[in-house]
Amino acid sequence: MHELRPWLRLIFRRRGRLTIGALLLLATLLSGISLLALSGWFLTETALVGLLLAAGTQAYINLYVPGGGIRFFAVSRTVSRYLERLYNHNTVLQLLTDIRVALFNQMATASQRDRGEKSGAQWLSRLTADVDALDTLYLRVIAPTVLAAVVSLILVVAAWLFFTGTLAVFILAVLTLAIYVASRRVFAHTQSLSGQLSDQQEALRGDVIEHLEGYAELTAAGRTGKHAGRLMRQARSVSRIQARVDSQAGWHQAASHLLVNLTVVITLWSGAALFQQGQLNGPVLVLLPIALLGLIEVYATLPDAFAKLGATLSAARRLNDEVTPGSQQAGQKPVDQQLKDGMALIARDVSVGHPGHAPVLSHFTLSIVLGERLGIVGASGAGKSTLADTIAGLIDLKAGTITALPCAYLTQKTVIFEDTVKANLLLGNPTATDGDVWRVLELVDLAERFVREPDGLNTWLGSAGNRLSGGEARRLVLARVLLNPAALVILDEPFTGVDADTRERLSPRINQWLEGRAVISLGHGPEALLPSGHTLHLN
Repeated sequence: MHELRPWLRLIFRRRGRLTIGALLLLATLLSGISLLALSGWFLTETALVGLLLAAGTQAYINLYVPGGGIRFFAVSRTVSRYLERLYNHNTVLQLLTDIRVALFNQMATASQRDRGEKSGAQWLSRLTADVDALDTLYLRVIAPTVLAAVVSLILVVAAWLFFTGTLAVFILAVLTLAIYVASRRVFAHTQSLSGQLSDQQEALRGDVIEHLEGYAELTAAGRTGKHAGRLMRQARSVSRIQARVDSQAGWHQAASHLLVNLTVVITLWSGAALFQQGQLNGPVLVLLPIALLGLIEVYATLPDAFAKLGATLSAARRLNDEVTPGSQQAGQKPVDQQLKDGMALIARDVSVGHPGHAPVLSHFTLSIVLGERLGIVGASGAGKSTLADTIAGLIDLKAGTITALPCAYLTQKTVIFEDTVKANLLLGNPTATDGDVWRVLELVDLAERFVREPDGLNTWLGSAGNRLSGGEARRLVLARVLLNPAALVILDEPFTGVDADTRERLSPRINQWLEGRAVISLGHGPEALLPSGHTLHLN
């Protein structure tokens, strides 16, 4: 269970919401059991009074108090169930948001080595399916198990007060066994299967995505049928494992229900003996057995939740193994050990290149001070972007050391999220004000473009920014980087898709905006760079 510790710590940061949600769930369970028990008591009392009256014996019954109690519990159960579902599902969505944000932040700050060699589809699976698996922890595992134990103890106390201590001890023992069967026993029998199911489902999702992405190539090669057949075999294997997990959960659920029913039968038998001795009246005799029957609803959700716990552990293990928070890039040393006297970057005898390939740059040394402007030009394949990725920490060094201040990095690829203008820009600096956003938009000649929009900064940009032209999208991403207050700024092809007149107009503005910061700009030629004090040519 140690795999869950970092995620449980994250979940329990919201202790207040979890406590309120648990209390709402407890109110729902107690209202349901109370409604069932009081209704049984009322029906039994009414039947006995009817028999007495039919026998000519004077008898009476108070219809108003139990009737009012039944109506109260019926309404309280409905209201508490609605509030519990509304509140707890909102809590789960917030917890999933916390987990996804924490995971994304770890992924974004980890080096390429820490992120592993996973594809985009696999990382998407981490952020969706694996994170979704963690929602079972609170709403389906922790809270129901704790509350099942609490409600069971309440009924044990009731047995002690109204029946006998011996019966209370027996009920406690049997209900403890029922909870064990519905939880720990299910988990022990399904952990391996559930983890295997989770792994195969992830593999199947990835293969389906690859099938769809490569459908044209598969069709051209005449391999669509064979590839689809392999997917069907994988799907059947997943279905078989799922059936085995469901079967185990069903059998354990049946066993737990059998144990609960056993307590009902023994309670009736014990109550009948007390009734014959005159120590218990008829309506109270049926009160506890009916309340015990209500535990079936409480226990019913546990087997399915614990049957999925193995998949949750498998998902947590993958997330823990493949994202290491706070890891440091190979060859890097803490900034305060080497960066002194206004230095922004020191690279010593470095070799850079993509994993599994030969270095594109070897024995490369570079130092930059704050306020310096460095231009790097070269043909495609000369290693400009690889060097920039390495400085930014996206690719591990092959040799040497790099010590750099935190940087803001404009990559060659323009990425616009399906969100508003403001949301896209605040990724560069979440603390920026609307005034800061408008100023940086004016800097890249986009302020007038969005002033004309009815929603202003809340203008929706569409899927991948399809409401923007190529040049507008590039300038918006440039604005996002400029909004970042990092002391080191790396701009790879900053003016891609921007015409010459606009480039000449923007360049001096951006240079002034970045005054006091170290700037590295990269491009195929000097005309694509910001004004630079030094220009480095890569061959």
